[in-house]
Amino acid sequence: MFIRIAAAGIVLTGLLAAACGATQATASSSTPADGSCVALATCYTPRQLQVAYGVKPLLDRGITGRGQTVVLPELAESELNPPLVTDLRQDMTAYDTQFGLPAARMRVVTTLASTHSPWLAFGEEVLDVEMVHALAPDASLVILLVPSTSLDNASNAISAAVGSLRLGSTEGGVISISAAAQIGGEQCVNRAQASRVNAAVQTAVDRGTTVVAASGDMGAAAYTCDVYSALTGTPPANPIKGVNLLASDPLILGAGGTSLTASPTTGAWISETAWGLASGNPGNAGGSFQASGGGFSQLFARPAYQAGVPGTRATRGVPDVSADASDRTGVAVVFSNGTQSVVQSHGGTSASAPIWAAMIALADQYAGHRLGFVNPAIYRIARGPAYHRAFHDITTGDNTVQFPPLTITGYQAAPGWDPVTGWGSPDAQVLIPLLARFGAGRTG
Repeated sequence: MFIRIAAAGIVLTGLLAAACGATQATASSSTPADGSCVALATCYTPRQLQVAYGVKPLLDRGITGRGQTVVLPELAESELNPPLVTDLRQDMTAYDTQFGLPAARMRVVTTLASTHSPWLAFGEEVLDVEMVHALAPDASLVILLVPSTSLDNASNAISAAVGSLRLGSTEGGVISISAAAQIGGEQCVNRAQASRVNAAVQTAVDRGTTVVAASGDMGAAAYTCDVYSALTGTPPANPIKGVNLLASDPLILGAGGTSLTASPTTGAWISETAWGLASGNPGNAGGSFQASGGGFSQLFARPAYQAGVPGTRATRGVPDVSADASDRTGVAVVFSNGTQSVVQSHGGTSASAPIWAAMIALADQYAGHRLGFVNPAIYRIARGPAYHRAFHDITTGDNTVQFPPLTITGYQAAPGWDPVTGWGSPDAQVLIPLLARFGAGRTG
């Protein structure tokens, strides 16, 4: 049964935290009633994101995600340790109260990772859940727990990914993958292992489920095979250029990162650039390695939907789309101990993936059925006359990253599709009806 909450971490790359103005905010803090981010000047509230990405007009028409379910694979936690590990139910209560959202409808699935404390969550999990709820506030949320050791090595990561995809696709029409269920760089797997993962994605697609995965936060560099070390900010000893699995799988919608500039009063979209070093924080060893993951696969051939797209190559290009990921223009995330709440700015492609998962939930409701494999529809729309109305085309910035003394030279954002931001970020009021019209594409 879903639990309806009454409204009243370790800092991961993909979980970039910063103070958000009123950091010691109570549930009745000075955030304006209209949800604008005046008091929280360094991050965007749900309402600002709704306006910036064109969701607000859909919400006003009743397209709120109602009747849809988004599944979020997350690492199981075992011990309450605020503010790093909190109770997700309390966090969501405070989030809904703070920003005037409807009560969140959530359920935890422990089939893959049994735990006595299923509601405990790192900031990573809180970010994922709150971002979907911000943009698709009436969608049901399934938190699918995977073992806490899932990111320790490639073998564990593959098992978690396959399990999440197979079980998750029985639970909902959208799966949003940020950190948990990621595998690392493509160099971490052989072709047989990649095929095993691809078969699990195919199973999800056959069930009509859309899978969205973060492209990663190390720019043109591939994650190490110990994904946990990469996510906790440890610079790789021998960084290499590459892309990450799962986002490189052609059946998955890969979500990259941008730096959004929106009106601090209305939330109106102003501009957007690729998320790169200029908006990242220094790495632990003096290097900077926070940028939108993107590049070209060494495992998967170019899928049919990318054929003839300027900027693509003979292999799968990543990402497909993008959304705000910058810690400098981050999203407001709320943590609570039940009596006092803390508002922080978070970012990374762990924010952009659930933003896009929420978009798909809205499109599924609009269409009246699951759209499933949406990549062909995304590319069809982007290559058509409505492109610059349905998307914000990101044309500035790059995803070059530095690991002193080494630099991994990345790619430049450019008009149209590029291996930094894909087609760009959404303008949902135009994109969602088009997705509903052209969705349910064939695989390939």
